[in-house]
Amino acid sequence: MSEKKNKTYVVKRDVTSKKSSLDYSSVLNPQQYEVVMAGEGPLLVIAGAGSGKTHTIVYRLARLVDEGVPPSAILLATFTNKAAKEMLLRSSSLIKGDLRSVFGGTFHHIGNLILRQYAHLIGFDRNFSIMDREDSTDLIKDCIVQAKVNPKDKNFPKPNVIESILSFSADTEMEIANLICRDYPYLIENISVIKNIQELFKRRKKELNIMDFSDLLSNTSLLLEENEEVLEVFQNRFKYVLVDEYQDTNKIQARIIDLLSGKWKNLTVVGDDAQSIYSFRGAYFENIVTFPERYPGTKVFKLEENYRSTNPILELANASITNNTKQYPKELRSIKKEGELPVLALCQDVLQQSEFVAQKILELKDEGISLSDIAILYRAHYHSIELQMELTRRSIPFEIRSGLRFNESRHVKDVISFLRFVNCPTDELAWKRALNLLSGIGNTTATKIWDLVRNSDNPLQLDFVQENMTIPKRAKDSWKHFVELTALLQSQCNVSKGKSDNVGSPSEMISVVLSKFYRNYIELTFDNADSRIDDINQLSEFALNYNSVEDFLAELALMGTFGIENTEQENKFDEGESVILSTIHQSKGLEWKAVFVLWLTDSRFPSARSLGTEAGEEEERRLFYVSVTRAKDHLFLCQPMLETNMYKQSGFSRLSRFVKELPDSLYERWTLLDESSSDNSFANTNYESDNWTRPADPDDPDGFVYEFFDDKN
Repeated sequence: MSEKKNKTYVVKRDVTSKKSSLDYSSVLNPQQYEVVMAGEGPLLVIAGAGSGKTHTIVYRLARLVDEGVPPSAILLATFTNKAAKEMLLRSSSLIKGDLRSVFGGTFHHIGNLILRQYAHLIGFDRNFSIMDREDSTDLIKDCIVQAKVNPKDKNFPKPNVIESILSFSADTEMEIANLICRDYPYLIENISVIKNIQELFKRRKKELNIMDFSDLLSNTSLLLEENEEVLEVFQNRFKYVLVDEYQDTNKIQARIIDLLSGKWKNLTVVGDDAQSIYSFRGAYFENIVTFPERYPGTKVFKLEENYRSTNPILELANASITNNTKQYPKELRSIKKEGELPVLALCQDVLQQSEFVAQKILELKDEGISLSDIAILYRAHYHSIELQMELTRRSIPFEIRSGLRFNESRHVKDVISFLRFVNCPTDELAWKRALNLLSGIGNTTATKIWDLVRNSDNPLQLDFVQENMTIPKRAKDSWKHFVELTALLQSQCNVSKGKSDNVGSPSEMISVVLSKFYRNYIELTFDNADSRIDDINQLSEFALNYNSVEDFLAELALMGTFGIENTEQENKFDEGESVILSTIHQSKGLEWKAVFVLWLTDSRFPSARSLGTEAGEEEERRLFYVSVTRAKDHLFLCQPMLETNMYKQSGFSRLSRFVKELPDSLYERWTLLDESSSDNSFANTNYESDNWTRPADPDDPDGFVYEFFDDKN
């Protein structure tokens, strides 16, 4: 070892001997204190939900600097720059020092800083540009042309779909062929072309001296692995490395951290294996699970004292996650102690589920809970369509964090355009929107067709179009299918209007558009095809509640406004407050006083697509764990007991295995009975007659009875 290296080593050993100026024991609980004061070597901190993870990282960072570690010798890796800035600011305020020299930020930010110094060693100039996703998609368009694919060919996947495939392949280091076979089976015949585009894309980026976000990681890893001198520079510099949300790292991010901390091995990783839910983004669960194996001598700490939820909520969460076999066992404990039991609300169907949630929101509001302190969580965005409609009807303001309102989504508007022009042949906007979806037809041709249609006495009988204009050769097939589809939809529309004795409905019309045309369009156009197809299927199920196209379209249009005007209702709410609607994935890290979890059936949550492997089921259970640990005081788990499958067949649902496996003593069971119905036999099915029932509130506009079941029964 050189003299310089020896000197660095001595400083590293001595800096921790300086007496601290902070009284850590007074502001940290015992488990947090152990982490903050832990010595050197690899540390794995399993930080349970609501356990003060950020607080702990902030104080450990402050303690290191307070005891003499130069800020420039510390690397802090996070998943948002905002989180890094907040941690550094809070740490700086504790020790009243300047921590701007800490090498902190997201993995992409860290990669960018490293590459700015040494990119020339891997074939790039140091002044390389960084592409955002839109830029990447534009460059892929050029590569598609270079690969001799017609960019206007609507039978080839769109550039954004290709970009998503290439990006995920780069982040997970999965071969293109394997990825397509697993997630895009409808593109198998295009594998060789897509691999060619991948190579062209790599070549063009190097020629243009540009990188995309994936390159910031993969090129950093490549640089450090292939250049020992560069690696040594950064290993010597970073004597202490801290990583937040370690359970969300992918293979490349973990490798970069392993490389940078390889000399001193003073690596502290903080995360919660029970909240690892992002495999669909490339997160690699094995990173946190195998950490002690990769770092012999690892000290494992657990933060189990919860500052968010009541004890009954945590007891339910603890009981659920114990059913996972691959985990670090822990037991969250609340500082709040007391609290209400979570509720399992058994609803007759999805409509009553929405009515129950809306009514309970109003009750919580009357109890003094702000709408902004209430969240409705669901496994997939399409699970919220009925709830969106119910909240709109009642003029309850809501904010959607899982996407657009259903009637604002592009794919929903596309499908609805077919119903609109068939129902109302003078709807120019609907005609043009539908026509522009056809392969080989653009705005000019669509306008010509519309000009013929609007002057026709029988606009839906489209044979006259080809008699009066030339359909472009490349659009011949798609136009033929469009004519056939229009005729079929017209016959079904006539059924819903009572002009035919055949069976038909707006629901069937949506299914026909999807199966006969739009499914293929979705798969070639959108990078999240499966979720959009789920949206359309759920829209079709929702449409089962309407016998006519007119009624369905009118009801759907209501979602474009705040709701039916209800001044008395609106005056109940404070300005700016709104209920939060979110997928569980997007709720991670957040908290609310009251949380509703929808669609707890074994067909919706867990997701059927995730049940092929043990790993898939365990991640779904972790997702359930995340959902219930978002609640501070009130937790409502909702199961519609009747549901409709993809074939429009109704039947009894199965309670989600994640609830069914819980001890009955951990929640109250409510069965909702509709007093307006003369037959309540469904709600009473399979329950003992000696259970007691709370009388319905005479002022309750929906006439619900909450029926409680004794846990001993």
